Amino acid sequence: MLTKFQNHLNSQFSFLKDKKLFIAVSGGIDSIVLVDLLYKLNYEIAVLHCNFSLRDAESDGDEAFVKSFCKERNIEVIVQKFDTKQFASDYKLSIQVAARKLRYDWFYEQLEKRSFDFILTAHHLNDSLETFLINFSRSTGLDGLTGIPAQNDKIIRPLLPFSREEIEVYAKENEIQWREDSSNSSDKYLRNKLRHDVIPILKEVQPNLLSSFENTVKHLQQAQSLVNDASRIIYKEVVTEDDNSIKINLSKLIQLTNYQAYLFQWLKEFGFVAWDDIYDLVSAQSGKKVLSPEFILVKDRDFFILTSKIDSQINQKFLIEKEDSKVNIPLKFTFCNVSDISITDSNSIFVDENKLQFPLTLRKWQEGDYFYPFGMTGKKKLSKYFKDEKFSLIDKLTTWILCSDNQIVWIINKRMDDRFKVNNNTTTILKITIT
Repeated sequence: MLTKFQNHLNSQFSFLKDKKLFIAVSGGIDSIVLVDLLYKLNYEIAVLHCNFSLRDAESDGDEAFVKSFCKERNIEVIVQKFDTKQFASDYKLSIQVAARKLRYDWFYEQLEKRSFDFILTAHHLNDSLETFLINFSRSTGLDGLTGIPAQNDKIIRPLLPFSREEIEVYAKENEIQWREDSSNSSDKYLRNKLRHDVIPILKEVQPNLLSSFENTVKHLQQAQSLVNDASRIIYKEVVTEDDNSIKINLSKLIQLTNYQAYLFQWLKEFGFVAWDDIYDLVSAQSGKKVLSPEFILVKDRDFFILTSKIDSQINQKFLIEKEDSKVNIPLKFTFCNVSDISITDSNSIFVDENKLQFPLTLRKWQEGDYFYPFGMTGKKKLSKYFKDEKFSLIDKLTTWILCSDNQIVWIINKRMDDRFKVNNNTTTILKITIT
């Protein structure tokens, strides 16, 4: 497997050889084998381990094992402990979703903080098959049937062509120890039910299930690429966008063969599920509408108009007083004075507190807004900034702006204003963090 893995890296990920790589390691067989493979191939690696505090002593045992495994090989390991249950409760998330958000937010924070290049995870071919079946059962469309991507931004999954069986054989042949996660044996989760009950039956029917699936995914990915290309071309002819809405010309739309497919392709990212209602809306009377959790699709004579329910917040303003150390509505902020600037991520900024005029205002962007992007000397209209940064309609409508006396201090999670930066004359530094 080592030679096969090396050939795969040379073929698909040759750019990794001179990069600094984090490996996400739980202690399970997949991630432990990934570390061993990259260690033997002399890649520059360090390990990230998340302790989600979900299995009490077992979670702590995983952490201790990962530390010991890395120490034996002189591999740096960084551990982060999370109160996952509390986080899930605070943000009304499932445990799985909460753990995923905590994990990936921390991963990207470490990338920036430590100046590493990529994060490698140990997803393999069986994981991709399970994801395919989960999405198949949820009517996700073509996007959900193309398996787990080999690369997504800074996340790379080099074990995707390898089966769980290959990984197990490698571990046993090389006398590699690993930790078993007791939750993997529970059928409480859909993924485990598929793994334990459904996939074994499919393998009985089709012994070459995994290789057949791998080929099918390649065909589906090619089909998806064709669909996306065609959709983008037609979109420009049928759809127009402004700052707060999208308009679909129905006269042009209904001339298309299978226009429902285009509607699905264009509207799927907006959270709609009542697709039959949307298709019926084409022939409905003007004024009829279909709702998603955050958006409204309205039939207006010869057009569909898509707007956000968030529009109701456009004129809302939230005041933040100087004595506030924490703010929870509509976003969660913390404010604290610090003595120096440290490496940070997109969730925090450091400003010269004496340049601020309280109360600060938190609001959505407005026509005519401008700011002085950090690191630049000139000003820039927010509409131009959004265009340059390729903000989607969703991005623009959901972005919050922090202001001081109507001057933009921070486009939240994106860019702060240069006028409020810390310099040699600063006497009081305020760290503002969104949590």
